[in-house]
Amino acid sequence: LSVIALLLPDTSQDGVASLLRDSVLRPFIFTQEVLRRRSVHAEDTEDLQARLDSLVAMIANSSTLLEENARLRRLLDLSGRNPDRYVPAAVIRAGMPGSESMFLLDVGSDRGVTRDSPVITDRGYLLGVVRTAGATSATGRDWTHPQFRASAMTEDGSVTGLVRATPGRFRGADLMLLDGVPFQQELMPGVVLVTNGLGVYPRGIRLGVVIEESGKREGWNRSYLVRPSVSPGEAAHVLVLVPEEPDFLDANLRSEEGPMVPEQVEPEEPAQGIADLGARRPR
Repeated sequence: LSVIALLLPDTSQDGVASLLRDSVLRPFIFTQEVLRRRSVHAEDTEDLQARLDSLVAMIANSSTLLEENARLRRLLDLSGRNPDRYVPAAVIRAGMPGSESMFLLDVGSDRGVTRDSPVITDRGYLLGVVRTAGATSATGRDWTHPQFRASAMTEDGSVTGLVRATPGRFRGADLMLLDGVPFQQELMPGVVLVTNGLGVYPRGIRLGVVIEESGKREGWNRSYLVRPSVSPGEAAHVLVLVPEEPDFLDANLRSEEGPMVPEQVEPEEPAQGIADLGARRPR
């Protein structure tokens, strides 16, 4: 059949090939597709099993950390941390020129999503942040956006700086740039950077890995190129961080009329007896 198809004119080859795919070759193509899907499912199963094993090990090693943390906070008279919860969401890319750094989410304010809600991948890496939230959907921007900024630090907290995007020759080559590192502090390639908790991003979300020192230097500060932990185009399913309780939400974020300014309260007139007593007090 292949030889016959090759001997036919070019204008007829497509029709014959389509006819063969829909008739004689259909069972073979179907079998190949089933085998391919099973192979993909097997790889996904192995990946999920590896993640599950890692989570089990982490839970086993940190089973007493919550109790120790609570005990230390009581001893130091510290209040409890703001609890966060995660809302799963699907990422939708508009695919329009000029919107490469923007994405849509299929969850909104009805699930607790607000402006400046951090968005992380299923592996716990920072993707971006929510900019506007509707009732059932939200719009966000990823770390490649020119206005993206995140306060960063090394995992041990010894070095801090500010991370922003630096464009590459094409979108897939975009990197992060760590600015503001003091000149006397030097980072080696391979050092992991995470968020340091300043701003809207909670502490400890992974950003990327240091590649090398950048040629851009401002004053007595160093800059480092950082390989991001996540490629924006690969993120399909994400987690949006929202507060556990509505009381933790900033009232300014919930107000559509702008920042809420407290009322000016006029001081009350002092009681007559107290005023007279002050007037009669000897100097």
